[in-house]
Amino acid sequence: MARFVLLLVMVSVATFLLLELIPGDPVDGLLPEGATEEMRQQLIQLYGFDQSLVTRYVSWLGDLLHGDLGTSWQTRIPVATTIAERAPVSLELAVLAMALALAVAIPVGIYSAYRPGGIVDRIATFIASATLATPAFVLAIVLVWVFGVQLGWLPIVGWVPFSEDPFQHLRAVILPVISLAGGECVLFIRLLKGDMMATLQQDHVLSARARGLPTWRILVRHALRQSSFSLVTVSGVVIGRLIGGAVIVEMIFSIPGLGSLVVIAINNRDFITVQAIVLLSALIYLVLNSLVDLAYPLLDPRVRRATT
Repeated sequence: MARFVLLLVMVSVATFLLLELIPGDPVDGLLPEGATEEMRQQLIQLYGFDQSLVTRYVSWLGDLLHGDLGTSWQTRIPVATTIAERAPVSLELAVLAMALALAVAIPVGIYSAYRPGGIVDRIATFIASATLATPAFVLAIVLVWVFGVQLGWLPIVGWVPFSEDPFQHLRAVILPVISLAGGECVLFIRLLKGDMMATLQQDHVLSARARGLPTWRILVRHALRQSSFSLVTVSGVVIGRLIGGAVIVEMIFSIPGLGSLVVIAINNRDFITVQAIVLLSALIYLVLNSLVDLAYPLLDPRVRRATT
């Protein structure tokens, strides 16, 4: 717990200092063309740039603890309000992409480990070699060209909320989700296959085989749980990256998520919004990694005994 709090403090300090590392004076981006020196001084006092760094950090941290992430320099709308509108979109894409990647990776990884060199393993290896070298945005462009332009099966851009039209909403998320899930699915398969192959050679698994237990039970109950450490660890990092880092995919499909928001904010020099998104992404990583640590004892009782 103490380490978690220390990390939170370090993240808050690093995020706050982002504004100080921006080249030039942030006030210059707020002033209209032809602004006078008097207007400049008013803005400096309004945003507290005339105060010391420590004073501004303490004030910013106090506002943060009360849920105030600041007000956008461009839209004059509270940043928390804008993030609350866009975060569910990015969260939905991330969760669906993760679910799709795991739904494909777990059975394929298990079977590839059980039958190495088989047809499933060879196909998975071939696809992995091709997909790992393909960035998500390239896969997105290919999917758009094939399923959107050539076949016309799915919409190319746009976002339809689920509350407005569930069917159109489902059609709108298919291509972005597949684009995000492709690379992660290949990564999960390779991790799980490697760990499963090592686990299947351990004594307790060989003993279960000798006792005549069904193959599915050996694979799922005896081998999968112990082989899931790397998968769980990487999943915590991946879900955080998908939530806050699907920038290019969201821009390609014109999805109103956090990724597109941060691009718009950077282009508009709206650094308060950028600062808030960076902080949120860092907090998500911290929370998810803490949950991953808590999940280890559930996967392997030996870890639980070692920590008691």
